[in-house]
Amino acid sequence: MPILIGSFYFAYFSIVAVYVIFMPKVFSMVGYSPSEIGIIFASAPLVRFIIPFLFLKGLKLNSTTFNLALLFIFIAALSFYKSIESFWPLLLSNVAMGIGMSLILPYIEVIALSLIGKESYGKVRLFGSIGFILVALVLVRYLDAPLMALHFLMAIVSATIIIAYITSYLDTKHTQVSNETHTTISLLKHWPIWLGMMLMQVSFGPFYNFFTIYETNLGISLETTIYLWSAGVVAEIILFYFQGPLLKRNLLLVMQVAIFITTFRWLLTYLFAQELPIIFFAQSLHAFSFALFHTAAISYLYEIYSKSKLVQQFFSGISYGLGAFIGAVSSGYIYEWWPNQLFLYAALIAALSLLTIRLGSKLPTN
Repeated sequence: MPILIGSFYFAYFSIVAVYVIFMPKVFSMVGYSPSEIGIIFASAPLVRFIIPFLFLKGLKLNSTTFNLALLFIFIAALSFYKSIESFWPLLLSNVAMGIGMSLILPYIEVIALSLIGKESYGKVRLFGSIGFILVALVLVRYLDAPLMALHFLMAIVSATIIIAYITSYLDTKHTQVSNETHTTISLLKHWPIWLGMMLMQVSFGPFYNFFTIYETNLGISLETTIYLWSAGVVAEIILFYFQGPLLKRNLLLVMQVAIFITTFRWLLTYLFAQELPIIFFAQSLHAFSFALFHTAAISYLYEIYSKSKLVQQFFSGISYGLGAFIGAVSSGYIYEWWPNQLFLYAALIAALSLLTIRLGSKLPTN
């Protein structure tokens, strides 16, 4: 089973690589403005935020829902071929993609944490980073037209669907457990933690949606920009492998350290955007910004909410949903109006995230 879960991560984050590295550039090539790109990329996170609340109203996170989510992803990838040159159809394609992607990852995350444990989680999750970097390095050599990116997306989506279906089918122990979706999740009790995690993802809006455009518009070649992405992912892989001992410590403190490093990273990107040695170093900090923060956050929630599958849905929805939605829309307008201040904005939001997490660390956990 760990091999299957690792294969799922490899395929899933290969989709993410195409989506966040190349699709903004593709949309720019087609002719969309930065604000339009921001809105398009905000649609999927918005759906990801809404979906967890449907589970509180009776929707069940079981194998049937999971398989429907796989179907949504396939339809979305296929629809890009027809919708890419029309704003509203393209927006709908991204909504469909958001529905599917918002369901399948939290479902597999709970299986992974249950079977592998938080200390060994990173050693399996790193396969996602490997998939991300391999797709980035391969696609950069062939991305000479929007259609090529769509072909890659369709192929990787098909592989992800097959692997995810097999994983769900074999893991009968967890796929049959769906009654917990009716459990009440108290968000207000730990509101600073949830707000801090959301703000952390808001700060990633400039990076995930505009880093490729930002650097290439400053004169950095697309190939070099992909190497910048790759440097961050290589560092992420290394930390995923060795982070186990860190997760035995105070997880809230680990999260705060990761956010502080992220704030420093965005400041470096703002101040030295064209200084490649410094930007490569800043990218290496992605190991802490994403790998360490992500694992510490899901592990912390997994503990304080009694290992609930539903809480992973809310983490995905609030952080990678609402946070990514606000980050995408706001960074789109900031890049259109004040392009040089894009990563200063990211740094300020990350600093605000740190303050709210520190506030949350002073509240009781039960």
